Amino acid sequence: MGPVDAATERAEGAAGDPPQRRAGGLRQYRAVLALPGVTPLIVLALLARVPASAAAITLTLHVVLTLGLGYAAAGAVAAASTIGMAIGSPLLGRLIDRRGLRTTLALGVVVEGAFWSAAPFLPYPALIVGALVCGVLGLPLYSVIRQVLAALVPGVQRRPAFAIDSMSVELSYIVGPAVGTLLVLQLSSTVALWAVGAGWVLSGVAMWLLDPPTRVAGGEDGAPRPPVREWLDRRLAAALLSTTAAVVVIFGTELAVIAGLQSTGQAGWIPLVNTVWCVASLTGGLVYGALSRSPALPVITAAVGVAALPAALGGSWWSYALLLLPCGMLIAPSLAASSEAVSALAPEHARGVVTGLHGSAITLGAAAGTPLAGLLIDVASPAAAVLAVGLAGVGVAVLARLLAGGESHSRRPSSASSHPG
Repeated sequence: MGPVDAATERAEGAAGDPPQRRAGGLRQYRAVLALPGVTPLIVLALLARVPASAAAITLTLHVVLTLGLGYAAAGAVAAASTIGMAIGSPLLGRLIDRRGLRTTLALGVVVEGAFWSAAPFLPYPALIVGALVCGVLGLPLYSVIRQVLAALVPGVQRRPAFAIDSMSVELSYIVGPAVGTLLVLQLSSTVALWAVGAGWVLSGVAMWLLDPPTRVAGGEDGAPRPPVREWLDRRLAAALLSTTAAVVVIFGTELAVIAGLQSTGQAGWIPLVNTVWCVASLTGGLVYGALSRSPALPVITAAVGVAALPAALGGSWWSYALLLLPCGMLIAPSLAASSEAVSALAPEHARGVVTGLHGSAITLGAAAGTPLAGLLIDVASPAAAVLAVGLAGVGVAVLARLLAGGESHSRRPSSASSHPG
C-alpha cells in the first residue's frame, strides 16, 4: 500500500503510517503506559473485566443447576442480556456525551447492584426481564474503557494502547469464567451471582473515583457540531461491519470446536484447547501492538475468516489446538484494529455514541455467530459451521472494503489529528 495522508488512511480503517512515523518494537508499550492516566486505567480495566467475563457463565449455571431449567432457557437469558447491551451501548454513549461519565456510571452502579442482588430470588420470567433491563442501563464497561483510551492516547500511539486493551480482555476471559464456575460448583449460584454483582459495583465505583477523561482535551471545544450524516458515513459503517464479521467468525468457530470435541468424546480437553487459543491471541496482540504499520481493518477481518477455515479439518484435540493457532493469533489484533479504526473516525462531540455503536457491533457479532454456528452444527456438522462462518467473514470483509472505498476521502480529517502531541 502506497503512502497516503493519515486522515485518508485512518478514515479507511487502516493502521498505516501516521503523521509521525512511529518506532516499532516493544518500547511502544512502555511509551503508552508512561502516558498520564493510562496505567491506572489498564489495571482497573483488567480487574473490572473479571466479573464482567464471569457474568454469562454464572447466570447460565444458575438457570440450569439452581432453577432446574435447560440450556435453551439459559440461552434465552443470555440473549436478553445481549439484546439489552446492543440497544443500550450507543444510548449510554450518548448520555456520556451529554451528561458526562460520572452520571452514566452512577446509573450503571445502581442498576447492576439491584439486578445482581435480586437475581438469585427472581423467577425465570423476571430474570429474563431483569437481564434485558440490566443490559440496556447497566455499566457500559467495555465501551467506556475504549473511549477513555482514545481520549488519553494520541492517535499515533493508539495501536499499542488498543492491543493492550485486547490482551486484557483475553486475560479476563481466562480467569473470569473459571472463577464464576468454581463459585457456583463449590458454594452456590447465589454466592456466585452476588460476587459478580459486587465486582460490577466495585468496578463502577472505582471508575467513578478515577473519573478519566472521555474526550481529547481541547479537541473540538467551541467548534460547531457537524450533522450526523457527516460522521455516520460509509467508512464508519464499514469499520462497524468489519468488527461484527470478525466477532461472528470468532464466536462461531469457538462453538464449532467445542461441539467437535464434545461429539467425539473429548470434552475434557476443551479447557486446554481454549487456553491454547487464548495464548495465541495474546501473542498476536503483543506482536500487533509493536508494529509500526498494519493492513486495513477489512483485510485483517478477511484474514481472520481465512485463518479459521483449517479448523474444519480438526479431529483429535491436539489437531484442533494446532489448527486454531493462525486464527487465534489474529483475534486480539482484529479487535484492536477495529477499536483503532473506530476511534479515529469518531468526532469528539459524539465519541460516546460512536464507541457505543462499536460495542453494539461486537455484541451483535457474538449474538449472530453463536446461533448461526449452532444451527449448522445441528443440521450438518461442526466442520460445516467453521467453513460457513469463516467464508461469511471473508465475504463481509470484502463488502466492507468496497463500502469504505466508495466514500470520499476528503470529507473530514481524522479526529486523531486533533490530539495534542
